[in-house]
Amino acid sequence: MNILFIHQNFPGQFVHLAADLAKSGEHKVIALSMYVNPVPEGVTLRPYQALRAQSERQHPLLKDPEAKIMRAEACAAAAIQLRNEGFVPDLVIAHPGWGEALFIKDVFPKARLAVYCEFHYAAEGRDVGFDPEEPPLSFPQRCALRVRNMANLLSLEAADLAFAPTEWQRSTYPAPFRERIAVIHDGIDLARLVHRKDAVLRIAKGDGLGECVLRPGDEVLTYVARNLEPVRGFHILMRVLPEVLRLRPEAHVVIVGGDRVSYGRRPEDGGSWKDALLKEVGASLDLARVHFVGNVPESVYLDLLSISKVHAYWTTPFVLSWSFMEAALAGVPVVASDTPPVREFAQAFGAQLVDFFDREGFVREIVKRLAAPPKPHKLRILDRFSMAPCVVQQKKFLGIVD
Repeated sequence: MNILFIHQNFPGQFVHLAADLAKSGEHKVIALSMYVNPVPEGVTLRPYQALRAQSERQHPLLKDPEAKIMRAEACAAAAIQLRNEGFVPDLVIAHPGWGEALFIKDVFPKARLAVYCEFHYAAEGRDVGFDPEEPPLSFPQRCALRVRNMANLLSLEAADLAFAPTEWQRSTYPAPFRERIAVIHDGIDLARLVHRKDAVLRIAKGDGLGECVLRPGDEVLTYVARNLEPVRGFHILMRVLPEVLRLRPEAHVVIVGGDRVSYGRRPEDGGSWKDALLKEVGASLDLARVHFVGNVPESVYLDLLSISKVHAYWTTPFVLSWSFMEAALAGVPVVASDTPPVREFAQAFGAQLVDFFDREGFVREIVKRLAAPPKPHKLRILDRFSMAPCVVQQKKFLGIVD
């Protein structure tokens, strides 16, 4: 079978499925992507770029649709090149969120198109319209958010198959589309999460006098996000840290994440949320015990999961982070926000839920776990989220036979 993956940042959520299909030797697997990342062995990566610059004078509400149409155009051109070289897919598996899937059925009309349904935006109660600290959307902003869903819905209309990783993510889509979406998780490679007794994290001290060394058994609170921002509850974390550190004078906090904004708005001064929150609460923090390590290599991240005594995870009602699932499955006690995407998995993962805005509750639950006697992390084996069963389920749904 000829299989084509389309993902702006491949492999992304398709990493396990693509690796399995490529190694079987039964399929020819090609991926189209705007970025060049390491890909599973056996997958041929074909990067593409926009064919033109974005207009500077379009209607403001057309900025996002134009960007997505430009990506769709570039992706279609790359697909036409593949077709001219003799590659015609039997199956196309695409992430439609950035627009790339829009014209694929026009290039390959006989191919089955499966789209990955990650999230449908709404003006209330999700990543926006949830936190009262966030300013309410203006009317033009509400219109822009509605327009932002166009590529997803048009791609769904063209698709033969659709799947989402969680029930909550499926539930964000309008009812007529929701009925078409199957729920199959991406799968998590549990072999990566085995506890490392010899894990160590070395962090240079800001004063240039040596380094801080953290190992399993130390009182370490961890927090992980792609970028440090309110959509992922970073502001709540920073406001609870002074009391956590006061109550646990030996505790350290390791914060993983960049200073950009992936979702939502920037602070009023245009800087980073880290700087904004440090201005707000930094004077109350023992910064010798709060370590901002930025984005780290996977090996460091996996060592951190072995070192962590408690993992804090806050999120508005938005796409669930892999870090929450991986920390919980690795056996790290997790204190998390009681929001719908987390609630779906909390019981199975043994996570302690606290209302998103309950700072005292977060302090209490984090401190309780930091104070508990140290014990080795025990891997949670849950087939529903394990890589192999999830890949088997995906292949069955997609009609792939090795």
